[in-house]
Amino acid sequence: MESLGVTIAGCRFDHLLYHFVLAYSNWETGTICFSESFDSLSEGLQNALWELGGVPAEHCTDRLSAAVHKIHSLVEFTPHYSALLGHYRVVGKKTNAESPHENGDIKQRHFRFKRALDQELMLRGSRDFESRQTYAEFLRHLFRRLNAGRAGRLAEELAVLRSLPARRLEAMKRERARVSVASTIRVNHNTYSVNSRLIGEHVEIHLHSEHLDVCYGGQNVETKPRLRGENGHLIQYRHIIDWLVKKPCAFENYRYRDALFPTHRFRMAYDHMKEHGATERSAAKSYLAILQLAAHTSEGAVDRALERLLAHARAVSVETVSEEIASEDADHHTMRRDAVIIPVDLSVYDRLLTVSAGEEVASV
Repeated sequence: MESLGVTIAGCRFDHLLYHFVLAYSNWETGTICFSESFDSLSEGLQNALWELGGVPAEHCTDRLSAAVHKIHSLVEFTPHYSALLGHYRVVGKKTNAESPHENGDIKQRHFRFKRALDQELMLRGSRDFESRQTYAEFLRHLFRRLNAGRAGRLAEELAVLRSLPARRLEAMKRERARVSVASTIRVNHNTYSVNSRLIGEHVEIHLHSEHLDVCYGGQNVETKPRLRGENGHLIQYRHIIDWLVKKPCAFENYRYRDALFPTHRFRMAYDHMKEHGATERSAAKSYLAILQLAAHTSEGAVDRALERLLAHARAVSVETVSEEIASEDADHHTMRRDAVIIPVDLSVYDRLLTVSAGEEVASV
């Protein structure tokens, strides 16, 4: 859907659309997604079936790797997709390899839906939306309008659909991972940091289409946005700082070091220390102490302290940063203490009750 140029609050919104179409009536619906993963397939298919209110006998897809095994495999569908089909008692079908002409009805609907959406966006006068929810509602409105002329044939299809199961199947995958000595886990070919107290422990991952839950001891300890693609990383310095501060020598060659500079001023402070005579080891040790201070107190307060120190070309260290924070707190306390609140004279309201006829009421 990138070619349509949709933006959310001015930011480019690259996304995909799971597109579901009934071949006879061409009734259609869709779900926003961001990858051709099983989680997106499961969520999109189940959303469509529950919106439709019934289950068809067959579901045909192309050779999506999340659903279909490679051509030489003895098993036709992946275990997760087979379980999804079994839950809804649907027979799975797939197109043949290297046969883009097959399943032409849905291919044509892809083209026609994108063209209809493009025209709706032009009529709207803007491709920018306040939020993702606003954009999703815009899509739902378009689907309802397109489906309005298909009621007759849809009624024939609804008459032969099977009933839905008692509940939806959870649209997620469960995985287990061991937390490394660097306080990270590897999930679906991407790296995420977790709290350092979990180092060496096994955690359960609930992998959803757009986020993942990290569970330990049966409890959800953290929810993270899911990374797209492979070999990406999501490192939060608060997770690893208590571990890393004990090994300052590891900082300079740390694989995800860029994630340890939460703002540009933190990076400027580290560079400032190295430029003013500090060795790499001492600069790393001092910087990690500052970062630990930010993790345990306030990142914003530390950032403001660094801004003042750098602006006045003063020495940067955890001691000077702490002094600046204390000075800022003292100034705020003084401002609060010196605030003067003028008492409100409530007698002016009594005049509204005692004013004599014809007397002009002063505005309050």
